[in-house]
This record gives sequence, C-alpha cells and structure tokens, in this order.
Amino acid sequence: MTDDVLQLLRDRKQHQTTPGQRTDDARLVLLIEGGSSRGAYSSGMTVAIERLGLLPMFDAVYGSSAGSLNAAWLLCGRADSSKHAWWDPAVMRSTINPMRAFRRQPVVDTRHLVHTIYTEVMPMGFQDILDNPVEFHPMATDALTGESADLFGRIHDVPSLQAALRASTAMPLLAGPPVMIDGRPYVDAGMSEMVPVRSAIAQKATHIVVLRTVRADEVPMAPSRSERMVLSRWFARHAPGVVETWLRRREGRIEEEEVLASRPACLQIRPPLGSLRVGRTERRPDLLRKVVDIGIDTAMNELATCVLEPR
Repeated sequence: MTDDVLQLLRDRKQHQTTPGQRTDDARLVLLIEGGSSRGAYSSGMTVAIERLGLLPMFDAVYGSSAGSLNAAWLLCGRADSSKHAWWDPAVMRSTINPMRAFRRQPVVDTRHLVHTIYTEVMPMGFQDILDNPVEFHPMATDALTGESADLFGRIHDVPSLQAALRASTAMPLLAGPPVMIDGRPYVDAGMSEMVPVRSAIAQKATHIVVLRTVRADEVPMAPSRSERMVLSRWFARHAPGVVETWLRRREGRIEEEEVLASRPACLQIRPPLGSLRVGRTERRPDLLRKVVDIGIDTAMNELATCVLEPR
C-alpha cells in the first residue's frame, strides 16, 4: 500500500535518520525511470524530493538511462539548481543533434554531456555523490548477455562514476558504441530495465518510490519494422546479447508494470493523464520547461501534503 511508504517517509523525516542510523528494518529505495528527453518529467520530480528534504530518508537510489543522470543531480544536492539544463538551448543542442547522424557521429553525445557540460559548463558534484551515504545504483545493460547490470559495485572514484553515467545512457546507435567498463561493454539501461524494480527487489527493497516518465495510459510498444531494420545490424555488430531483450521490449515493459502493481509497499508518481507527450530526442525549450514544472508539481502534490502533513 502506498500509505505504508508514506508513513515510513514521514517517520524517518520526523526522526531525521540517515543510512546507518535507522531503527527500522526497512529498505526504502527510490527508482527513477529513464526515457531520454522524457527524463524531464522525473527531473522535476527529483527537484520536489530535494526541496522537501526527503533524499536522506532513502537507503538507495536506482537510475535507468536519463534517470541515472537525474539521480546523480539529486545525490549531489543540485537537482533544483541544474533543472534549467533541460530547457537551455546550448546544453540540449550540443547534447542532442540529429544532424550529426549525417556525419556518422552520435546523435546523443553523452561523452560531451558528462565530460564537458557536467565538468566545465554546469559542474556536477561527483565527489558529493561518492560521499553521500545514500547508495547510488546507476543501471546499464550488459551488451554481451542482454541482462540488466547494476554498476554500483564498479564505482570507486570520479572517473568510474562518469563511466557509469555514460554506460547507463548509451542508447544503441544514437549514442555511439557501447561504453567499456573493466573490459566489458554496456549499453543503455532501458534495453533491459526501464524501471529497475526487479534489481531493487533482488537487493531486498521493502518499500519503493518510483518516479515515472510515462503516463498510466501510455501503452508499451514493440520495435517497429523500421527500427528492426536499422537497429538489428547495430546490435549484431556492437551488442549481440541485447537483440532478444530488445525484441521483447514490449513484454519486458508489461512485466515491469505487473511487478510494480503487485508490490504491497510501492508509490508510483506519474505524469498526470493528459500531460504532454515527449519524444526521445525532444529539444524544444518551452515544452521541456513545462514538462519539468509538471514533474515538480506532481511530486509535490504526492509527497508534500501526504508525507509532511499528518492525516
């Protein structure tokens, strides 16, 4: 029941406990869904969590694809101050540029994003993330097996953290080749777990809050014929283990929804019905700014009145 999650958040907020100081036996985790530009929704939701001071109430944060980037900004305490990156034309156009495809360059340049934008233009607190007692679990997909991969255990310094962020967001074809970590190739987390709920449950999560980027009425789709024609060759060359997982994309999403719906202590925060649709490579500043604001308002409505004000 969502009330169980809200009560746990309320109790921990009241006693101001942090990981390592808990008196309860719960493992409360935050899952942040991916979706490339749709991540503007979950970015806004992390801003609400930051404003409400709720991050220390969680034991771990799991991020998938763009959700990993939003998780990182939350964990370094800069979700609110960095939110404008979603509608900053210079940031978005240098990161996402469809014209680069004609030059055989990545349409989505995550290397530039992590190593230039996040280090020189809008510095991310990488060391703050490493020092945060709340665990950070950026997810990726093993390119050789197609299985979901939790990169938490592979992060030990700033360069390995940056590599994990790039691996989690390495969209097939669009972001270039797989990202190598310790000699193994990884691609975007969304190929195996758009919402990393199965991984979180396997690691003993008892209470779950999920920041979603799709509405409840949006139906998962199987790869189109054109996608199959274009991406099948790329997978065969760069990520052979991901082919079957990718072809079962629709079934995988349905299974995730079923797992989430079956959890007794799970709160899902979704974009409201009727809210804006966002394409994977959306760059329009006005639209993305509205999406971030919707994410903020939605999460504030779910958490501020229910968690901080006794019923």
